[in-house]
Amino acid sequence: MGVKIMPLVHIDLLEGRSEEQLKALVKDVTAAISKDANVPAERIHIVLNEMKPSHYSVGGTLKSDQ
Repeated sequence: MGVKIMPLVHIDLLEGRSEEQLKALVKDVTAAISKDANVPAERIHIVLNEMKPSHYSVGGTLKSDQ
């Protein structure tokens, strides 16, 4: 009996991208995982976590302050 693989991908990004951009992102990520991991696209799950710039910091500075 084979193992049923269900890749679960979490992508954290700052909010502000259009729905079209997000659709393209998940389509491209799904295609890459399907090809490279030999997993059917319908088994790949992707969770997009969009953060407000005020909830993300680089080097001690909030992205909202940059």
